Amino acid sequence: MAISVAFAVSSVGLTQPVSAAEPREPVRITRFLGEQRIPHKMMFGGTTVGGISGVDRDPRTGTWYFISDDRWRYNPARYYTGRLDIDRETGAFTGVRLTGVTTLTRSDGTAFPGYGQTQSADPESIRFDRWGERLLWGDEGDRPDTANPDIPVSASAVRGMNLQGRQVSELRLPQNLRLTDGESGPRRNFGFEGLAVTERTITAVTEGPRYEDGRLPTVRRGAPARLTVWSRQGALRAQYAYPLDPLPIAPVPANGMADTGVSEILPIEGSRFLALERAWMEGVGYRVRLYEIDLSSATNVLSMNGLAAGESYRPVTKRLVYDLGSFRPPVQNLESLAWGPRLPGGECTLVIGSDDNFDQSEATQLMVFGVSGCR
Repeated sequence: MAISVAFAVSSVGLTQPVSAAEPREPVRITRFLGEQRIPHKMMFGGTTVGGISGVDRDPRTGTWYFISDDRWRYNPARYYTGRLDIDRETGAFTGVRLTGVTTLTRSDGTAFPGYGQTQSADPESIRFDRWGERLLWGDEGDRPDTANPDIPVSASAVRGMNLQGRQVSELRLPQNLRLTDGESGPRRNFGFEGLAVTERTITAVTEGPRYEDGRLPTVRRGAPARLTVWSRQGALRAQYAYPLDPLPIAPVPANGMADTGVSEILPIEGSRFLALERAWMEGVGYRVRLYEIDLSSATNVLSMNGLAAGESYRPVTKRLVYDLGSFRPPVQNLESLAWGPRLPGGECTLVIGSDDNFDQSEATQLMVFGVSGCR
């Protein structure tokens, strides 16, 4: 069944560190190539489309994967397949077509339980692993907090699945990223949010700081999130601190709700990644920045239980690529990053997508940009 929609690594995993003298072109946005939107709560394959929190592409077949963070609000956790119509000559982005839907299942073939149940899943990122003939997805997990005391602990995870959606593997979780029912480990809704896979490594990032790593960001100060790196065979390699920006602006009213964090990462080459940093402030809305980050000079903080206790460490370096908070307002809840096809002139195409939270005031938006310095 298909439907057409056309609306407007650091030295980790390397044998030698990357030389500081090695010339590397920085990533730059060269042009905007188009935007498409999937209609709000569109029906496809007996499911309600929405909550798209991660996208990726199989470069050999051109198949795109879109993962939904729906947790039985409408249907079981699932991913969609489809096509993005990106002209291979001009880069023009002219349409979206969904072609299939697959339920995520556990190793025994059963669907993951829904929200508020033990062993529920919260899918936040998806990657096609072209070196392992599988899909990888990031599960943020769930846990109780003061506002939600009755939520059971469901572990955060990076899981592998076959193309039929069945779990076939799971990476070993570092002790410091295990969700608990107390004020230790990752906070609720600040577990694994971004995921990247390369020929040598798998990297996942928490959305925000653990309890032991400090308070949540404010307009006056940021906070550290953690990037965790595994070998492709699943061996835990290292962990690095990602320095989150302060909130870009105060909420309205000043004591209103706000949060900020890393919503996705994408490998460039070696130790370099792109990172989406997204903030939401009550009365203001979303603000999103795209950064280029580098792990090569960062301290391995895997053995550091807390990053707020005055221990000395070097975080990953960051360089602003583009302030998406100034692009096509109102800014959406941008959560997805993926490489599209390379264009004849050498540009890469970069896809950035949003999660509409199944909210009619938001949108499932896909934007495509031309990029230089990509790889």
